[in-house]
Amino acid sequence: MVSLALAVTEGMLHFELSVAYEIFGSVPDGVPGPWYDVSVCGPDAVRVGRFRLEPDHGLDRLPHADTVIVPGWADVDVEPPAALVDAVRAAHEAGARVASLCTGAFVLAAAGLLDGRRATTHWAHTDVLAARHPAVEVDPDVLYVDNGSVLTSAGKAAALDLCLHLVRLDHGSAVANTAARRLVVPPHRAGGQAQFVTAPVPARDDHPLGALLPWVLERLDQPLTVEDLARRANMSARHLGRHFRAATGTTPLQWLLTQRIRRAQELLEATDDGVDAIAEATGMGTATTLRRHFNRTVGVPPDTYRRTFRARSAETAG
Repeated sequence: MVSLALAVTEGMLHFELSVAYEIFGSVPDGVPGPWYDVSVCGPDAVRVGRFRLEPDHGLDRLPHADTVIVPGWADVDVEPPAALVDAVRAAHEAGARVASLCTGAFVLAAAGLLDGRRATTHWAHTDVLAARHPAVEVDPDVLYVDNGSVLTSAGKAAALDLCLHLVRLDHGSAVANTAARRLVVPPHRAGGQAQFVTAPVPARDDHPLGALLPWVLERLDQPLTVEDLARRANMSARHLGRHFRAATGTTPLQWLLTQRIRRAQELLEATDDGVDAIAEATGMGTATTLRRHFNRTVGVPPDTYRRTFRARSAETAG
């Protein structure tokens, strides 16, 4: 079981804290094995927005956690408390994975955890973060950045994306998708997706893509093309591209490839099917094609992903 600590002090944003607690503190239905052991850590009772919160433990508990989440910092013009900065630094030095949500990146930067690393925060504060911490490579155009032991997210909804990304790393795509369905949010938005997306998913039943996307997801084993999608949506390929860009922040072809990779991850996690069979089931055609796209997208070959996921699952179960 992964021990996860939420670091809170006066001046935290309640939305990001609530998002993290909702995702990591509630076990999705049907999830096998252990979930997260969540604790809220802070100095005595603290005020978070309009709410008063009584932590479970002090900040000295952070170095004992496997994962530490630092929610958003309300006023970026105010330096975060030294006790919080020191505790977060100590947790990372003890081997914890540390993730910030929204402006929580300012806490990680103050602790020196972002020096020499790429990081992000809410787009409205990226210039301030870069000016105050010049050793940090601030990327204002992404939803979240995963540096392995240190992760940062952009604002609000992107905090949810990063939390689901952590669930995906710890428990796999199928479990993360289950958690996303419970929250009624998209199961996966890649960290490299732009912060500025007009509508991440179709918000209305009558949206031009509202019926198309589920239709595609049911046919990922087929060699669909952009022309096939445009024909199904009864619009030109150019018109389809405009709708896709507005609704998902990416192109139809890239979205389709992302869904194929996600399906491949699920099959690698849940079945013993060979790479050839998974390539066919995901519409990739050949194992060579699947390996090329999977390695480029996920960062490791399919066989390595399967071994790593199962080793992590066994470790978590233990």
